[in-house]
Amino acid sequence: MTIIHHTDAPAEATGEAPTTLTLAGALGRAIGDALAEDPSVVVFGEDVGPLGGVFRVTDGLNARFGDERVWDSPLAEAGIVGTAIGMAMNGMRPVVELQFDAFSYPAFEQITSHLAKMRNRTRGAVQLPIVIRIPYAGGIGGVEHHSDSSEAYWTHTPGLTVVTPSNPIDAYWMLRQAIASDDPVIFLEPKSRYWTKDAVPLDHAPAPLDRARVIRTGTDVTLMAYGPTVKTALDAAALAELEDLSIEVIDLRTLSPFDDATVNASVRKTSRAAIIHEAAQFGGYGAEVAARVTERNFFHLAAPLLRIAGFDVPYPSPKLEEFYLPTAERVLNALDTWEW
Repeated sequence: MTIIHHTDAPAEATGEAPTTLTLAGALGRAIGDALAEDPSVVVFGEDVGPLGGVFRVTDGLNARFGDERVWDSPLAEAGIVGTAIGMAMNGMRPVVELQFDAFSYPAFEQITSHLAKMRNRTRGAVQLPIVIRIPYAGGIGGVEHHSDSSEAYWTHTPGLTVVTPSNPIDAYWMLRQAIASDDPVIFLEPKSRYWTKDAVPLDHAPAPLDRARVIRTGTDVTLMAYGPTVKTALDAAALAELEDLSIEVIDLRTLSPFDDATVNASVRKTSRAAIIHEAAQFGGYGAEVAARVTERNFFHLAAPLLRIAGFDVPYPSPKLEEFYLPTAERVLNALDTWEW
């Protein structure tokens, strides 16, 4: 078994020492660096100005760059995205925040009907370089509207790139790449991981935004995870090792487009695969992954692909979320009882 650290990635070092940042701090650093380097980048959303955002991701940016680059918007998610579309059509690169996951639904029509379709609608004449940051998923005791995992809605929409980091290094580099993209990116931020710390090498050449990463090698089963469930997958793999079960863990990173090459290579090595996510199982992102992996690897699989997910109920109250969220123990129980 080998655990692959992110700093093992190919790098073009310039000698600058890594900076220790939380995941939230890495996001703020990425936005600040983008604002400093590109005058077309602007930041707006609910409370992202003087307050610095609910999770302080944009802390200090309003004071540093002023009200014309970083400002508070009205509580109107459809208006935020609609405004961003108009600004992007006129040469700006908006980075907007929809404060919590379920509050992104009022902007659903703007995102799916206009943002995602504009390049195709204009036969490539109009590009929309917009990043929509959405703090998502549970684990912080949030009430209704504050803990949804909405990835299936966005990944089902052609024209959107959908990504989610699981650690500070990816948070910094993936957001920098998202802001530099000429097409819209839905940037899902796992709230329960905001306070995770790591040394972020700011001088490393980043891995491509559309690539998954094998972060722990194994031989018996491939366990795919993303965002908040990556830690759960690694915890499950560590426990499984005590039972002589070797789990390979893949951090999918970019949910759409899907990195078939990395996943297929792992599945063909282990012959068994499972995916873990917090969203409800029925119609969830795991269903698409199961179908896709099976279509491409049917004759290499020794068993159907397993899904370990949230239950098919609305996200529960804070007192019950520990029973709703997939845990390492649930993962191992599912692996033990699956018809391998």
